[in-house]
Amino acid sequence: MIETKHSVARTCSDPGPLEPLLLKFEEHLRALGYSPRQTLRVNLSAVRHFVCWLHQAGIDPGDVNDTVIDQFANHHCDGTARWWHEGPKPRYLARVRRFLRFLTVERIVRSDACLIPIAMDPRVAEFQDWLRHHRGITERVIHRHGTLVMRMIPVLGNDPATYDAQGIRQVILDEAQKCSRSYLTMMRTALRGYLKFLIARGDCKPWLDQAVPTFAHWRLSSLPRYLTDLEIEQVITTCKTDTLYGIRDKAVLLLLARLGLRGGDIMSMRLSDIEWDQGTLRVSGKGHREVRLPLPQDAGDALFAYLDQARPTTHSDRVFVRLSAPFVPFVRSCGISAIVQRSLEHAGILNPPSWGANLLRHSAATSLLRAGASLEAVGSVLRHQSPNTTAHYAKVDVNMLSQIAQPWPGDEHAEI
Repeated sequence: MIETKHSVARTCSDPGPLEPLLLKFEEHLRALGYSPRQTLRVNLSAVRHFVCWLHQAGIDPGDVNDTVIDQFANHHCDGTARWWHEGPKPRYLARVRRFLRFLTVERIVRSDACLIPIAMDPRVAEFQDWLRHHRGITERVIHRHGTLVMRMIPVLGNDPATYDAQGIRQVILDEAQKCSRSYLTMMRTALRGYLKFLIARGDCKPWLDQAVPTFAHWRLSSLPRYLTDLEIEQVITTCKTDTLYGIRDKAVLLLLARLGLRGGDIMSMRLSDIEWDQGTLRVSGKGHREVRLPLPQDAGDALFAYLDQARPTTHSDRVFVRLSAPFVPFVRSCGISAIVQRSLEHAGILNPPSWGANLLRHSAATSLLRAGASLEAVGSVLRHQSPNTTAHYAKVDVNMLSQIAQPWPGDEHAEI
């Protein structure tokens, strides 16, 4: 019987028969390029601690799940001062989970042994497959939709045939009291998609997706968030091209600023998307719509410098990868936004309109308009499906708009 809170009689220092697992994991980290002086040492230290605890607690690595990891996080080591007082840091347990994934990939333990995922309702799992085959959205969004629907299932019920408009409205109104507007918008989108899936299968009443309540939102009511041309050049020139990170960041910033790419476009870009002979770049954005964009000279030079000087050797065909071991591609576009944020701080722009990758995309659009490009041309570069989306940028020239603005009725300064 495993106690909820372990108190080991001696220091966790003896891995016993599990020592070969540590040696295999060390070889794996070395092959991935982990620095022996720092990252390799801290990873092996955490994993050795965990493996020694498994040996002393009598737990087989194949039986490890989230409950066992929680028990490890709550145990006490007698005679050592390296343990924590307020619980382990997330990075410490992340190193343990990396070790468990290694065991699964190498088939040292069965694939369902480590970190058993939260059970997904079979119907919701089918909904995710339906999204995967009939909607042009990413796996991350598919996973998020499934998670959000699972959150609402206890209130909606397990039988879609019993769903009604009142219950659907109520679940959204209840969530409105507990979450932010942006999160609520994602829940509404996920629920509406799930109801459309059920309607297509004939599992619930038709047109029930129209019962999902909407909230007041005025499209195009705000001004676009952008930087001036001078600020953009300031951000780009602050990249230190004598470092690997500076070379990579400059290539990312120029692609965002010159082509108006999204963070997801940068994240998913592959080596085969670059056509050097023709000077073009293939981009697959939202809806997996593929277009070819001309590659500007400065962006092309920065991209070539990154590939030639800074990109580490890796088996991945993604263009941009992390520059610290294990040299894996970015898994979320927030990694690209972090590059933009760091560059803004280095440039001394401490109060920008926003901090994400879309800031440079909006800046590229407004720069094109100020240079005399038409809304149609801007929409083509930004790959907008609807001209209404591009019309949002028509408001960037505030001085011009002030010349044609009509006085407000009843204004004491209005001409009679």
